[in-house]
Amino acid sequence: MNNKPTILVIASSADSLTLKDGRKEHAGYYLNELDVPVQAALDAGYQMVLATPNGNKPVMDPQSNVAAHFGGSEVALQKALDFINTYPAVQNPRSFRSVIEEGLDRYVGFYIPGGHPPMIDLMQDPNLGEILRHAHFTSKPTALLCHGPVAIAAAMPKAKEFRAALVEGQTEKAKKLAAGWQYAGYRMTVFSNDEEHYAEEHLMGGGKVPFYVNDALKIAGGDVSISDKGIFRPLVIEDRELITGQNPPSDHEMGERFVKALDRATSKAA
Repeated sequence: MNNKPTILVIASSADSLTLKDGRKEHAGYYLNELDVPVQAALDAGYQMVLATPNGNKPVMDPQSNVAAHFGGSEVALQKALDFINTYPAVQNPRSFRSVIEEGLDRYVGFYIPGGHPPMIDLMQDPNLGEILRHAHFTSKPTALLCHGPVAIAAAMPKAKEFRAALVEGQTEKAKKLAAGWQYAGYRMTVFSNDEEHYAEEHLMGGGKVPFYVNDALKIAGGDVSISDKGIFRPLVIEDRELITGQNPPSDHEMGERFVKALDRATSKAA
């Protein structure tokens, strides 16, 4: 089991989100979204490397540091905190450029957790775009959770301009900028507008995010679905190499699906 290949865990370098009113809101990855799927892969024998745009250690959203995201278990919460505070790969992130230069062939799959940061820097990062294009053209499992799926916009040639058009509310311009996107037509899910409205009201003091990730992926050409069972109900969708999860409660199913996809990819390569 210990000779299994390595996954690349991708996180943001951002620590704040600028709202529509200009106010900056603290932002970071959600603890359970990083911990649960990654632990599932590690428990299955995979190795991991963590990378961020700048090679800095990513910031955790303190609002995710609660047992409610771990089935109410304080023990599970503490285990997750111990993981992010002690695991060597988490303590020593790499930069995107360094992992690209070292070679992406060593990675059997890719994982991006949520929290708001993916909609800040990841979705417009050219180096992440290069990583995603590699993952797409080699059909390697690419898993993204909650806000994480919006990061696949980085694969566009004009990702920065696409994001700017979203912020400006220029939908038609954004559609044109997304032309030729590798993931157009893929079935996928992402944090829903209703869930974001809940976050705006209860976690952001009524502030509004610069755009909605659900709308962004639809504008780009994604075939986006959300759970019909109400907000914060688990949903994971697989289409070809892409595995997307809607929200924090989708963490365990995401881990299971990701590991199965990694196992299939590993057995094919053997």
